[in-house]
Amino acid sequence: MAQDETPKTGDVDALNANIARIEELSQRLATALTRRKPIPPALQGPSQELFLKAATAYMAEMMNNPAKIVEHQIGYWGKTLKHYVEAQQKLAKGDLAPPTDETPTDRRFSNPLWETNPYFNFLKQQYMLNAEAIETAVDDIEGVDPHDHKRLEYFTRQIVDMLAPTNFLATNPDALEQAVATNGESLVRGLENLVRDLEDHDGEMIVNLADKDAFEVGRNLGTTKGSVVFRNRMFELIQYAPTTETVHNKPLLIFPPWINKFYILDLTERNSLIKWIVDQGYTLFVVSWVNPDESYGDVGMEEYVEEGYMAAIETVKKITDQKSINVIGYCIAGTTLAIALGLMKKRGDKSVNAATFFTALTDFSDQGEIGVFLDDDFVDGIEEEAARTGVMKSLYMARTFSYLRANDLIYRPAIRYYMLGETPPAFDLLYWNGDSTNLPGKMATEYLRNLCQHDHLATKGYDIAGETVHLSDVTVPLCAIGCETDHIAAWDSSYNGVRKMGSKNKTFILSESGHIAGIVNPPSKKKYGHYTNEDMTLEPQEWKGTAQFHEGSWWPRWEKWLSKRSGKQIPARVIGESGFEELVPAPGLYVKVESSD
Repeated sequence: MAQDETPKTGDVDALNANIARIEELSQRLATALTRRKPIPPALQGPSQELFLKAATAYMAEMMNNPAKIVEHQIGYWGKTLKHYVEAQQKLAKGDLAPPTDETPTDRRFSNPLWETNPYFNFLKQQYMLNAEAIETAVDDIEGVDPHDHKRLEYFTRQIVDMLAPTNFLATNPDALEQAVATNGESLVRGLENLVRDLEDHDGEMIVNLADKDAFEVGRNLGTTKGSVVFRNRMFELIQYAPTTETVHNKPLLIFPPWINKFYILDLTERNSLIKWIVDQGYTLFVVSWVNPDESYGDVGMEEYVEEGYMAAIETVKKITDQKSINVIGYCIAGTTLAIALGLMKKRGDKSVNAATFFTALTDFSDQGEIGVFLDDDFVDGIEEEAARTGVMKSLYMARTFSYLRANDLIYRPAIRYYMLGETPPAFDLLYWNGDSTNLPGKMATEYLRNLCQHDHLATKGYDIAGETVHLSDVTVPLCAIGCETDHIAAWDSSYNGVRKMGSKNKTFILSESGHIAGIVNPPSKKKYGHYTNEDMTLEPQEWKGTAQFHEGSWWPRWEKWLSKRSGKQIPARVIGESGFEELVPAPGLYVKVESSD
């Protein structure tokens, strides 16, 4: 601003108004932070033993192979000092162009100022050189167990990502430009977003990824027409209204995962798998699981199988007057479906005609990316917290999955909504992602110990309801869907589990994309293709390497498989005609119960 130039009245008024809002928001911020509940140290990071192992191995390396350590140090200091000297020489000559930048491309640094401004470019290059040095040092550590080494790499990456200059206001050019352009309005809006998120989550800083006011389950999410026709303490059973004059004789029952809510399969009409199945001529039922509170602390895997799976299957048989039905299990519900089918085999129960598994792990020998959280340090902490409170709170599960993709699900959204002051988008999938559920304490511990850690179902057998079931006890015809980039249930692990099942009639389909987008992949989008290969004697990568690729969604291919196992066409069933009247309209009551942090 020139010396004789006075501030515009409007700018001054806006600045004063923003200062007043900051004072009010600061008071709300302090109040929100007082509501934060203490989190057990075991659930905030890996045990110190992991880093002690790393430090011990590094010291041993320093003693036994000092040349290697010296090489690392010389390489790091050579690069960082060279960059520093080059930058100083340019500035001394009055040249404001940054020195040569040979650091790799990183989309976090997409603002042109990271390349053209000497200050920001210096920060970026120094950060990238430091990150490279740290990662190299960790990668080259010897004498550490491979699993511990994988965890060390992961948690080191978390620290490096957290300290990126983009995550701090003073070193983020996007945020500074926006603040100047809006006379500080963007920072005030960002503070409003931060305070609102803290208030929504009892003082925990969890970024709301979607506009929470844009959606309401039952209003514009989960709107496919249907009725809750049965309810017990574990679930509500929804029967969907037919849209065709005739339907297949055998009904279809979906067991969605209970770590989130079922409406992921019924977000909007254009991407609803539930509506699409109904439109193909099926009598469809969906389980809507309860969002448990502390009173469910004694509920374990057995209760989910007996009061959940068995009760739902029997109810659907009664409503449709069928001796057997077809079923789907998604994610953890697919894992538990395998256990339930094994138990039914032991009991001689033939209530399931054919089964479909969506991204379900039944062989945990390779835990995938989430395995870094499945060691005793974390699981012991979860077990202690579950024993104390009766539940594994949704907060812990949501944070775990977010940190698997921290830059995409934590830091980048925080920058946009807190530093840039943007409004979270009205995005149905992200809204659902934030609508998570608690898990019963006993069930969570059993799942983590007996399945994730010890892999009982695929090895010694899983003990349930007085029986020991194995994957070989799953003998019904089955179709399994894996997702190529799934970071929760790796497709090759899902495939290996299916190979161990006892069924003589197996189909495996590999969809492009990840855990959600690979499943919620309507044909109308023509977005993600899929692979098929009938030879399931092959190892996973060989199976994929020799598979046939098909453009478009796997839904029609799976429906063709299902229709062959769904019987003749009959007049469409009317809800209530079997004596199971509507209790409440779909999507029911259980799905609307929110978790508290």
